[in-house]
Amino acid sequence: MSNKYKTLQTYLLWMIDMACIIVSYVFATWLRFNSKRDYGDKTLHYMVCVVFLLFCTVYVFLADWNRDFIIRGYFKELMAVIKYVGLMLVASLVIVYFLQWSGILSRFVIGNFIWMDIVLTYVARILFKNVFRRHISSASNAVRVVVVAERELMEATIGKLLAESDGVGYKIVRAYSADADKVLESYAAKKSGTKEPLEDSASKKSDGEWYIGDIHIHEGIQNLTSRLITDPFDEVFINTPNIPQRAMQDIILGFEEMGVTTHYNLELPSIGKANTQFDDFLDYSVITYTMHKTSYKRLFIKRIIDVIGALVGLVITGIITLFLAPAIKLDSPGPVFFSQTRIGKNGRRFKIYKFRSMYIDAEERKKELESQNEMKGLMFKMENDPRVTKVGAFIRKTSLDEFPQFLNVLKGDMSLVGTRPPTEAEFQHYNEHYRRRLSMTPGLTGLWQISGRSDIEDFDEVVKLDLKYIDNWSLTEDFSILLQTVYVVLFGKGAK
Repeated sequence: MSNKYKTLQTYLLWMIDMACIIVSYVFATWLRFNSKRDYGDKTLHYMVCVVFLLFCTVYVFLADWNRDFIIRGYFKELMAVIKYVGLMLVASLVIVYFLQWSGILSRFVIGNFIWMDIVLTYVARILFKNVFRRHISSASNAVRVVVVAERELMEATIGKLLAESDGVGYKIVRAYSADADKVLESYAAKKSGTKEPLEDSASKKSDGEWYIGDIHIHEGIQNLTSRLITDPFDEVFINTPNIPQRAMQDIILGFEEMGVTTHYNLELPSIGKANTQFDDFLDYSVITYTMHKTSYKRLFIKRIIDVIGALVGLVITGIITLFLAPAIKLDSPGPVFFSQTRIGKNGRRFKIYKFRSMYIDAEERKKELESQNEMKGLMFKMENDPRVTKVGAFIRKTSLDEFPQFLNVLKGDMSLVGTRPPTEAEFQHYNEHYRRRLSMTPGLTGLWQISGRSDIEDFDEVVKLDLKYIDNWSLTEDFSILLQTVYVVLFGKGAK
């Protein structure tokens, strides 16, 4: 879909979602208070609706949940709507609670609002999608595309473009096949100053007309731009991986001169799971390979959640410190807090903070206990570790020793949810596979922590869980992990 229609889609869906919220909330309010005018504070009652509208705006423009709207099927659309309404409800009610407006909430209104908004939003979106797809795909509105491809690749190229362009606003109007050998001969002749050889297929028709579906395939690309001057088309797609770009330069520049947008396909080598994107790097045009498939908008939201969570966590840490500090000091000599250099995102060093759970000579004694390591690989784990104090055993079991890490989260060294930050000693033995664990900010909790961390006895399993988190990261996944972490901490699951 063209950028014009992407922008139009985003704003129209935003207005539809806002309208659905208003209609659902007002109708749910009417059902509850039609016969009884016991609103309480009527202004605050409708301010709750304003909070819903503000969440809708933030979610549409920052979370960008409509990016694949046009190609989502009916079921995926329903799941997306349910997820959106669920997140809106949770986030908005938390805000309402902290604003101390919860007293005016009507459970009847909220309950009816939920199902009404889901149904109304889903129906409105499906209707809009059908109308919008017809509109952008109509003869007068569709982006008219000319395809240029090598003869051997033409059928596969047209087939793929037709499959991908269905209902998303593109129409292939014609195509031109290129003979790689003849194009290179022509380019070599031009470069040497000799007369360019004529393309036989460009000067006369081949045996019979060539069609793929209803698309006419023209032979040859000699003088292509001049042949298209009077034709109605909007964009060009070029797929000629066996022809050097320099040999296609005149055609690309010709379309540029005509003011036509040109998409030049790059036949890239296989790079595993890496995401590829075209970018600018210090005034160089580059192809970027990255494993990061998320948007900076969602990472920004993640950071906002981290800051809010860290501030709340530090308040709780302060309260816990009043009780733990004397116990730690009485149990064994040494400081209340323990700090250690850990490895953060992309190899950056930072100081991690915890409540001290071991004797002060723990690092020196670790060398003596290496032979009793119960963990296969780079990590050290010992169930009845003699270096752990009595109080330390309790705060480790209850995960209270982790609370000072909220300071690391606030500073940005860590996130609420992420991968496990390794020690410097572990990091010295990393290979390329292990290093990818550091491509995302380490977290206070993560998949490893909620998957029975004390039952895992192989470092490779830890790596597997961390990479699974990175490859499938989403804000929803973070929220799920946080809820599971609360359960694990409260019931002491997975910690020893």
